[in-house]
Amino acid sequence: MSTLLPTHRNQFNFSMKSQTQTQTLLERCSGMEELKQIHAHMFKTGLIYDTNLTSKLLTFCAMSDYGDLGYARRVFGRIHLPNTFVWNIMIRGYARIRDIEETLFMYEQMLQTSVQHNSYTFPFLLKAFQNPSALPVILQIHAHIVKTGFSSDVYSVNSLLHVYAKSGNLVSAHRVFEKIQEPDIVSWNTMIDGCVKSGEIRTACELFNKMPEKNIVSWTSMIAGWIANGKFLEALKLFHEMQISGIKPDNLALTSALSACAYLGALKQGRWVHTYIDKNQIQIDSALECSLVDMYAKCGDLEGALRVFRSPGKKSVSVWTAMITGLAIHGRGREAIDIFTKMQNSGIKPNSVTFTGVLTACSYAGLVEEGTLIFESMERTHYINQSIEHYGCMVDLLGRAGRLKEAEKLIEKMPMNPNAAIWGGLLSACCTHGDHELGKRVGKTLIEMDSDHGGRYVHLARIFTAMGQLDQALKMRKLMKDKGVSKLPGCSLIELNGTVHEFFVGDQLHPGHKELTSV
Repeated sequence: MSTLLPTHRNQFNFSMKSQTQTQTLLERCSGMEELKQIHAHMFKTGLIYDTNLTSKLLTFCAMSDYGDLGYARRVFGRIHLPNTFVWNIMIRGYARIRDIEETLFMYEQMLQTSVQHNSYTFPFLLKAFQNPSALPVILQIHAHIVKTGFSSDVYSVNSLLHVYAKSGNLVSAHRVFEKIQEPDIVSWNTMIDGCVKSGEIRTACELFNKMPEKNIVSWTSMIAGWIANGKFLEALKLFHEMQISGIKPDNLALTSALSACAYLGALKQGRWVHTYIDKNQIQIDSALECSLVDMYAKCGDLEGALRVFRSPGKKSVSVWTAMITGLAIHGRGREAIDIFTKMQNSGIKPNSVTFTGVLTACSYAGLVEEGTLIFESMERTHYINQSIEHYGCMVDLLGRAGRLKEAEKLIEKMPMNPNAAIWGGLLSACCTHGDHELGKRVGKTLIEMDSDHGGRYVHLARIFTAMGQLDQALKMRKLMKDKGVSKLPGCSLIELNGTVHEFFVGDQLHPGHKELTSV
């Protein structure tokens, strides 16, 4: 079709029935070839001059996963005096794919016309700018929002809040928020979410407590925020407070709660969450199923994890991976490899995390040959680059098996620089298998790399002691003291009457110390 739209309107006769049929076709359209046929029909019948139908055609091209922005641009270019709605479609389309240059170009072109903005223009425009490098442009758009009188429009202001928070500029976000006369729940949630991504969890908590009204998004953002900052006890406490307040948890909140249970080993609470899911007939999606498997496995109930895994329904790669990892941490390497094989036979392709899980399984079960073959198959068969985590698994695998020289050679051949975790795994293996000479070399390397880690000094001091070099061992202990490095005390988590308690070695100040130690 050489012409996408006539430049001058001719006389066409079309009925309401024809309009309705074309609208139905556009709503059911499933691809560009079909859309082009509908477009040709609109062109022939004159329906192309129907603003509503043309907008729907443009929306499909610009917003559908099966659309074509280039085609939309050509159609748009032939529209005589496009209105605000049509301009917004094009701006939204380019913003959707984060094409900053084209988004700005469309907006600048709109400014050169007499077409006015509406309450959707700035929210659509701002979707393109969600990283720190876009801050200068965001500031300019902010100025336009004020200039055009949209600084009191809640949709525009909330979008501005969102991009400031996404770009890491919480100072500007706070300034905008403070100027809102009556912030709605979206404004509050946006600020809380921005603080949580930026790691300002305490500020997020203060905002959360000040909220006049909270919804599921507010609670879930805070629960996820505590988890992201490693505060699992706080996350579970907030999860219970949410239920007391009468808010029913959604899948995301339940997934977060299960993650906290998994870390804390809170099996009773994890089972309670699972029972809640079943009682309320909540649809278990991939993320929730993965969290259930992970929770049961990490809390020591591997059979519970297997029951969830064996439930009917197609499994995503994350669920397969969670089950493989669960078997790995319980030392059931052969079963993990079997699941790994079944996954591939089911047509599910393993990802990088899957390989970390199955290599860990081989390591814990001492399956050196099997682990080596799987490691080598990553690039050769599955076209997945081996990451530093995968090399760490292999060093651990060889180290546990006492093949220390092979582990050292593998480290030397790594395509990336080995980190402290890699060397630390080899040092631990040297201590276990009594290779003091290699351990001494590795220990000195580690202290140079990771001088603030107390465990490195302790390991090396033990190696010197085992070698009979007591003066070197004392020197290492003194160096540790002079640098002000201390070994972190052990931490224990105990679940009692549905509540998880955390305390450190030597901690007698815990309010439940007597009760806990009498159990």
